[in-house]
Amino acid sequence: MRHFICILLIFGFSFTAFCQDDFYIRLSDAALNLTKDEVTYDPNYFRIPYPNGDVPKDKGVCTDVIIRAYRSLGIDLQMLVHVDMKANFPKYPKKWGLKHTDTNIDHRRVPNLMVYFRRKGQVKPITDNASDYHAGDIVCWDLGGGVTHIGLVVNRKIKGTSRLLIVHNIGGGQVLSDCLFLFKIIGHYRYK
Repeated sequence: MRHFICILLIFGFSFTAFCQDDFYIRLSDAALNLTKDEVTYDPNYFRIPYPNGDVPKDKGVCTDVIIRAYRSLGIDLQMLVHVDMKANFPKYPKKWGLKHTDTNIDHRRVPNLMVYFRRKGQVKPITDNASDYHAGDIVCWDLGGGVTHIGLVVNRKIKGTSRLLIVHNIGGGQVLSDCLFLFKIIGHYRYK
């Protein structure tokens, strides 16, 4: 009986690990699919429905890559960030002078997503070792001058290296590129 329980425990852990890896591969694939869409970088404020609202499909910024990838797996970051922000408003940045939440834009701001992922996800170490970054990881950068950026690590390697590519939108649409160490990394998360 003891042997049977051990087998069940080992199988259970393996199955859980497989399911988690499978989720992050599906998230990676969702981000890669976004690169097929023609998207113009557009940081304008949009009024969008709530929940499950999105800016027009042909427009977006870096945060929209993350939002759309998760939404394709049934996870609505617009709603999740709003609910957490409403309940914990003092924990979120005040750099925009907001006195209350705004379902149109809160989830589309990198600093807000960083707080949300830090609170609800797993904070991963920031290193300059490519093997510490895995498909499905979320990376945030400081571009200088107070400008932040966010992207999703995908399961495509740069030929001849162990470094994975990133899907992001820094101005040229939702693209796949080798930018992991191009800017100063200020956040590294895993969220399911």
